[in-house]
Amino acid sequence: MKIKNVHANNHKKAFEITISNGQGFEFPYSQLKLKPSLKNPIAGVEVDKELGKEAFTYTVQSGDSDTVHIDHVLHYAQAPSYIRELWMHQLSLELQRVVNRQNVAKNELQRRMRTSASQFNRLLDPNNTRKSIDQMLELFSACECDVDVRINGKSLFRQIRRKDSVAGTVVIKRIAR
Repeated sequence: MKIKNVHANNHKKAFEITISNGQGFEFPYSQLKLKPSLKNPIAGVEVDKELGKEAFTYTVQSGDSDTVHIDHVLHYAQAPSYIRELWMHQLSLELQRVVNRQNVAKNELQRRMRTSASQFNRLLDPNNTRKSIDQMLELFSACECDVDVRINGKSLFRQIRRKDSVAGTVVIKRIAR
């Protein structure tokens, strides 16, 4: 996602960011590494073209500056499209682990799914987010795995990233047949 524009709103103590699809987000100063203050306020902010418009750089009055990537903004806002991409990435990584542990050849899994090698590899690619949850679940099924999804009130992103938590993550179980 590209940042279309950004400006500092000192009254709200937040940056207001608009992305290329027109969606707007607020990102509070409290989330910044380099925090502005009354004695050292925001002096300027601009979309960072050197980072492909995927970040913005702000400067405080002292001359210090820092950069915030759009992923940080989307994470804070819990944007649904961003959460979906994280889930698909996590599912793809787990599918890779499951397929690599299988005693079944990849072409046998492709046959079970009635799909091509290129489609199969696309499902395993964590960088490809243009796939459906149905396709992912079908591959888990071909690997003889059940998928349990548990959701609770905590941030989905934090739960996906936390290895020691089961709540809110996708749990993959191998079923003996």
